[in-house]
Amino acid sequence: MTFVVIETGGKQYKVSEGDSIKIEKLLDGSKLGDTVTFDKVLLTDDGSNTAVGTPYLANAKVTAEITKVGRNKKIDVVKYKAKSRYFKLRGHRQHFFEVKVVKLG
Repeated sequence: MTFVVIETGGKQYKVSEGDSIKIEKLLDGSKLGDTVTFDKVLLTDDGSNTAVGTPYLANAKVTAEITKVGRNKKIDVVKYKAKSRYFKLRGHRQHFFEVKVVKLG
């Protein structure tokens, strides 16, 4: 089974062809149905050969298609100090892209 490890949004993901992953929203203006290319490939493995980059592999890239654009569930950010009547409550919903890996290469 062939897999690669890519880096995007400050996180690393282990992906194979046909996998769907949730990643941080890309800032390049991509939208639903677009094709994105990840060129920050850290590692490739095809079952017998493994190539590790320093930090990235030069000629490796992963092509994926954006299948969903949305926002995650709301998280509450609470700041509280006891005995001082200080309480702040803020919410945050992180934007995400769900991408399906089309081609490893």
